[in-house]
Amino acid sequence: MSEDKVLIGIVGPCKAGKTTLVNNLIARGYQARQIAQEHSFVPTMWQRLTDPDFLVFLDVTYPLTVERGRLNWTSADYDKQLERLKHAREHADLYIQTDSLSADEVLAQVADFLDRT
Repeated sequence: MSEDKVLIGIVGPCKAGKTTLVNNLIARGYQARQIAQEHSFVPTMWQRLTDPDFLVFLDVTYPLTVERGRLNWTSADYDKQLERLKHAREHADLYIQTDSLSADEVLAQVADFLDRT
């Protein structure tokens, strides 16, 4: 797939790796945007803000959000983000659990997906 012809939206809870993935995709010539759906009470905000050609959902478990970002939040706060992300997750073209993956491995999975579409 030609990198310059598609818009890739990236959603997920805090510290799932969204910013890193967007930066890595842009460095490879893709048009990618991080969508802060986890902070919106409007379930379809990801569509309203970006309306991407492909939606990638990056996930991470609560303990790793705290470890990765030294966040001062509770599992209830994390659960609220997951609820806000429910619609996006249901409509994601690609779901990646990032707990045990490096940034390069996440990028490789997304690039492989895009190459196959």
